[in-house]
Amino acid sequence: MNAKKPAMEVPECKEQLIAIKDTMILLSGKWKIQIIGWLLLYGKVRFMDLLRGIDGIAAKMLSKELQELEQNQIVARTMMPTKPITVEYELTEHGKTLSGVITAISTWGVTHRKFLFKKES
Repeated sequence: MNAKKPAMEVPECKEQLIAIKDTMILLSGKWKIQIIGWLLLYGKVRFMDLLRGIDGIAAKMLSKELQELEQNQIVARTMMPTKPITVEYELTEHGKTLSGVITAISTWGVTHRKFLFKKES
């Protein structure tokens, strides 16, 4: 006879788990963190600079990702009154609060690469 397992209790830190899920949804995908990292490093940049700077991203995907980041108030878009029209992107003040997250990811990535290459030697 199978005994029923007791139901798992919902942790008291449910709010934190929801926040983690929300953050992962917002930053998910291959490109968003790279875009935010680029904007943290270079400040206000034009669309074509981002396109050239982020290796492998297509113009349509960059446009889509920037729109999502703009909708979530991470990125601000400014249209310049030039001919042809120039569009610049920069992090909002709220977007700049991701600096610690991006720095932590970068630091971990450098450490991880060193770890992996050390293992191969």
